[in-house]
Amino acid sequence: MLHTFKKSLSLWDSTAIVAGSMIGSGIFIVSADIARQVGSPGWLLMVWVITGVMTVFAAVSYGELASMMPRAGGIYVYLREAYSPLVGFLYGWSLFLVIQTGTIAAVAMAFAKYAGVLFPWISESNILMQAGSLKITSTQLLAVVSILILTYTITFSYLSILRHNNYYSYRFDLLKF
Repeated sequence: MLHTFKKSLSLWDSTAIVAGSMIGSGIFIVSADIARQVGSPGWLLMVWVITGVMTVFAAVSYGELASMMPRAGGIYVYLREAYSPLVGFLYGWSLFLVIQTGTIAAVAMAFAKYAGVLFPWISESNILMQAGSLKITSTQLLAVVSILILTYTITFSYLSILRHNNYYSYRFDLLKF
């Protein structure tokens, strides 16, 4: 059975996904570090304007690539076509093993650090377990637990939706006969 992708995201949905991906939690963490390094609010705004312009250029370039190669796979396809299947393959695995996992861990740690503002016992100084130089803090524990909860929720929500979809697809197939 041949499956095709259903284009069901509206312009608003797509814009919200891209904005959420770009801004994420990094805006709250990175701004403080940039402010410390540039020294004034005006320069901080200038850095954000410059990076915003660079991001728009990158988005336009990415859009051009997408219009030239309208296939599923995104950057993997572009790298595979531009360089070689090996480069695309290596990018795919590095995305899976390093890039996405690192991003998820960073967002979870940001969540845990901000939760520490509301709940003081969630702190980097609250060491729950230590074995030599390895320390597990309440912040790290909350980050891991939040990843596990979100993974569980998304996995079983997806499976539920999949079962629902398969059930109605099966009934529709029966009606065709």
